[in-house]
Amino acid sequence: MAIASFSGPASGSVVSPAMSQMTLASNYLDIQNNGWAQQYLPELYEKEVDRYGNRTLSGFLSVLSAELPLQSDQVIWSEQGRLHLAYNGQINPVTGVIDTITNIDTAASEAHAVRRGATLVCTVAGVVFKAICTAGIDGSAAGGASAGTAELTIRPYTGQNVDDISATIGTADNQVISFFVYGSEFAKGQDSMGASVEANFSTFTNRPIIIKDHFEINGSDTAQIGWIEVDGEGGQGGYLWYLKSSGDTKTRFNDYMEMAMVEAEKASGSNVFSGMTTANGLEAPEGTDGLFAAIEARGIIATNLVDNAADALADFDLLLAELDKQGAIEENMLYLNRNANLIFDDMLGQVNAGHDSGTSWGVFENSKDMALNLGFSGFRRGSYDFYKTDWKYLNDSSTRGLVGGVKGVMIPAGTSSVYDQQVGSNVRRPFLHVRYRAGQADDRKLKSWVTGSVGATNSSVDKMEIHYLSERCLVTQAANNFVILK
Repeated sequence: MAIASFSGPASGSVVSPAMSQMTLASNYLDIQNNGWAQQYLPELYEKEVDRYGNRTLSGFLSVLSAELPLQSDQVIWSEQGRLHLAYNGQINPVTGVIDTITNIDTAASEAHAVRRGATLVCTVAGVVFKAICTAGIDGSAAGGASAGTAELTIRPYTGQNVDDISATIGTADNQVISFFVYGSEFAKGQDSMGASVEANFSTFTNRPIIIKDHFEINGSDTAQIGWIEVDGEGGQGGYLWYLKSSGDTKTRFNDYMEMAMVEAEKASGSNVFSGMTTANGLEAPEGTDGLFAAIEARGIIATNLVDNAADALADFDLLLAELDKQGAIEENMLYLNRNANLIFDDMLGQVNAGHDSGTSWGVFENSKDMALNLGFSGFRRGSYDFYKTDWKYLNDSSTRGLVGGVKGVMIPAGTSSVYDQQVGSNVRRPFLHVRYRAGQADDRKLKSWVTGSVGATNSSVDKMEIHYLSERCLVTQAANNFVILK
């Protein structure tokens, strides 16, 4: 009989299985020599490790703001001016003429509203004195200036001219003066106060921006089962990797919606985005005013306020004086980074170890437990209550914790009364409003939709795409009561 020979890929040695589970040379399957990576499968943890804990950052504005729809490309609101007349300026002590009058808030030159006969409290070179306006806004031909004239003449009650009051003032022209109106005085039989003072107000505006993101995966990979059990901040879990990535994309987008409202700013300058066309995928962006930009433009910027615990209390008292100049809102919330929060703790610990024992928790329905559950601890200084907590956004090394520049913000717990068309009555709302684009045809607060060949089957492209979109802006009302710590 001829001896046959065999060759080819299948002509290797045959492994004979053992009758029982025994490790023998005859039943050893050499996985490596047969193209496998290793003899045994690796030991594998089936749970994904939460390396960075809860990674989401959103929640700040949901606690502090109201969410309201808008239907336009712009939102406009007005804010009251100060009730009383107060100015800075320059005075000639010899003639008593005050000119270059400026607003006490903005330092911008403006026409005053001081009328002839008004009585003033003034300070020049540290000397405080009372005076009467002898030539101001009057409307009469004799001794009166027309409305809008930024010059007036005053006479002190204790001297013919300002330089008669004290030798420290001197007679040099253009001395700095600050003054406010406290009343008026007229002789018997004189006519009424001339002209009238119109209410002053400021108008502000902001515009929504469109925020987008999307997630995609090809159709074949949607059937691949992952080996690792995963959980996400949004509550999703399981063994399919593409669902995990989708959940992370949505969580990230939720953070972007809030971070944009905090960090965004308007474009300035005509050439800032020159050369950008629709071919770039972007037209010249206009931007929007976020929280930080609004406070820096219209609020209080506190620099070096919380550098060390030894000086923090004295510096903090300076902040109280600034709050007194504004709305003097009693309850305020401090959102701080780690270092600033510890400095506040050290400052309060030096004053009184039980510093929060007498604090009112009114902003939290007077419940201390509710405040502590939200991470707040409180203290009272002067006539103000403060509640402080860490702000994860300022600590996270993948957000503001990476670049710094902001130690914290102070948000007043004040509210404004407005008429709500949906409720049909006046309601009280906080100073922060997130305005999102919505109408009868479309709600763009948070939109998501699926395209592709998986699930939706509305495209010839063999992949699944999940799109996210939001159109929104932040309205920061009464920003003069907000503080940013730098």
